[in-house]
Amino acid sequence: MSSDNNHHRNSPSQYFQHSLELIAGELSTATGAFPTLGQLFKHVGDARKEATGDETPVHEVLVDVTEPRPIPFVLSFNNLTYSVKVPRKMALPGLFRRRGGSAAADAAIVGNPLAGDSYFTRTKTLLNDISGEARDGEILAVLGASGSGKSTLIDALANRIAKGSLKGNITLKGEALESRMLKVISAYVMQDDLLFPMLTVEETLMFAAEFRLPRTLSKSKKKMRVQALIDQLGLRNAAKTVIGDEGHRGVSGGERRRVSIGIDIIHDPIILFLDEPTSGLDSTSAFMVVKVLQRIAQSGSIVVMSVHQPSYRILGLLDRLIFLSRGQTVYSGSPTTLPLYFSEFGYPIPENENKTEFALDLIRELEGSPGGTKSLVEFNKSWQSMKHTRDSEPDRLGLSLKEAISASISRGKLVPGATNDVNSTSMVPTFANPFWKEMVVLSNRSILNSRRMPELFGIRLAAVLVTGFILATVFWQLDNSPKGVQERLGFFAFAMSTTYYTCADALPVFLQERYIFMRETAYNAYRRLSYVISNALVTLPGLILLSFAFSMTTFWAVGLDGGLSGFLFYFLIMFASFWSGSSFVTFLSGVVPHVMLGYTIVVAILAYFLLFSGFFINRDRIPGYWIWFHYLSLVKYPYEAVLQNEFENPAKCFVRGIQIFDNSPLGAVPPAMKVRLLQSLSNTLGMRITSSTCMTTGLDILKQEGITDLSKWNCLLITVAWGFLFRILFYFSLLLGSKNKRS
Repeated sequence: MSSDNNHHRNSPSQYFQHSLELIAGELSTATGAFPTLGQLFKHVGDARKEATGDETPVHEVLVDVTEPRPIPFVLSFNNLTYSVKVPRKMALPGLFRRRGGSAAADAAIVGNPLAGDSYFTRTKTLLNDISGEARDGEILAVLGASGSGKSTLIDALANRIAKGSLKGNITLKGEALESRMLKVISAYVMQDDLLFPMLTVEETLMFAAEFRLPRTLSKSKKKMRVQALIDQLGLRNAAKTVIGDEGHRGVSGGERRRVSIGIDIIHDPIILFLDEPTSGLDSTSAFMVVKVLQRIAQSGSIVVMSVHQPSYRILGLLDRLIFLSRGQTVYSGSPTTLPLYFSEFGYPIPENENKTEFALDLIRELEGSPGGTKSLVEFNKSWQSMKHTRDSEPDRLGLSLKEAISASISRGKLVPGATNDVNSTSMVPTFANPFWKEMVVLSNRSILNSRRMPELFGIRLAAVLVTGFILATVFWQLDNSPKGVQERLGFFAFAMSTTYYTCADALPVFLQERYIFMRETAYNAYRRLSYVISNALVTLPGLILLSFAFSMTTFWAVGLDGGLSGFLFYFLIMFASFWSGSSFVTFLSGVVPHVMLGYTIVVAILAYFLLFSGFFINRDRIPGYWIWFHYLSLVKYPYEAVLQNEFENPAKCFVRGIQIFDNSPLGAVPPAMKVRLLQSLSNTLGMRITSSTCMTTGLDILKQEGITDLSKWNCLLITVAWGFLFRILFYFSLLLGSKNKRS
């Protein structure tokens, strides 16, 4: 590196040291006492901005910044090793062997299983004896080519790998980190920007503040924190702009990334993990993102990030580097010692070359060589052993981890719901807000996002209205004849199945929110139960409107029986059908991770439900080995309920006199002949049957259809109960299937 570059690198730190000395002299003259470190930082931040022209605001907290800073935190990790089982590529000896091949070659291909391996799986080591440390006030960057283990190491440090799978130890200030403790003092920023598209930047951060900030903090102070964070992230000009997606224009890619970071640092975490925060960004946006991370680190946080290939400017913001190659450490230390390291290894970095590019290119070359990076790994171990003896620094104050966290809280770290009582077991509670508060915030966010996309519900309402209009015009004013009975049965079967099919649009709703939900619940932003209940409550108004629209469109147009009371029950059973259908589809969305696969499963299962509902084949005629599916059919219960609502009146007749012949070959003979046939039948049976004699009532039709087990109100209750059951199953699917940990 040239002398000009060295001067460029050293001048900010020299200026910073000189500013501290000047301000310390001024403050000690004015107050007669040497100033605290907080006072020095407060003054030097303003002076530094004037001298360097850096407009990125310094980190702001909601307490007095002049309080003394506690002992620095050190996140240490030693001998981290992580292996996974992968399928072994099988070869068939003797078959498909290449010409010139041998049995020995075949044996080499198949390989002998190692310890813990089998002939079907092999062990692949993703992390191999990784050690290092990260300090507050600094950025630790993990570098390496694709597949080197960068994201795996970040996941290991962030407790996103199951305990039994990861070997080694991770400590904070020399004490082992409990999973519960780590969740509330840290944050993890995923590589993808997972945000609600129709919320503005300010609203997104405000909802994050509602979830993550202590419940004791007032609404005004939460707003102050959000405004301070917007300035810190450089998002003031985009604060009122929606996030946007493919169909809605919104903020830029760099701004989206900074919003993603802002969501996770709203509570000012002590440790911040980021998985490639600069990927997909141009050099300017990437630099601005890392500049923000530098500010966060300088506020007293530990920042650990993975980065693929940092630019020269970004490298100047990083404090510690770890280079990985196939899960092994090939360099660990400061960027300033990188030239010396590779020079001693025998590969000096040219003066005008980007240090990290040179290092990564060299690592790739070594990976392609016969010996691999083994020589570099061994050289790093000897380098680290010499460096460790020089740089070891004892913990002078000897504060325990809880005492240090308590000191950080008192200084301004907004650990959710924290108290300053070190001995209190509730110093770091699991959740920041009570159950009801989480439900309110989740419901408000969902409603706000939905209100800005009214076309989604509008399309669903239009589909229900169009379906209702078609049914109303096709089955217009059905009469009370045998054909009218068959037409009623067909109308009810189609209407009930339609309500379930129109619920399929609920499938992508959670699938779109799945990864947002996983990110937020991974660090206890809210309870899973709160999400399930708020999700159900938010859907109810829409379901009520859809049920009312369909009922109004079809009930009187088709000529259904029961008057006002009949209409009210018809509306209730429609609402219950929409409720159970929506719950069923929501449950499937929690189990099936892909939209197209989900739609295929929904359509298939609903078709089976209709088949076994009792319309196509009566319950009495269903084979015994399939009868269980009849009782599991969601369509069965609302279908039987509306039939009972229609045919429960014993005084209403549907087959009179000569109508008895309508569904037989005799239906085509003239009416006079039918009357004579009826008289002959009367004489034979010894009873008087005239053209007006009622032959079949509604109760007779219910018996013919095999609907005798349950009353219509029991059918309604069972339909509603199905909805609650699927919501409970949805909760368990979230509990078991949305874990953010590798196995």
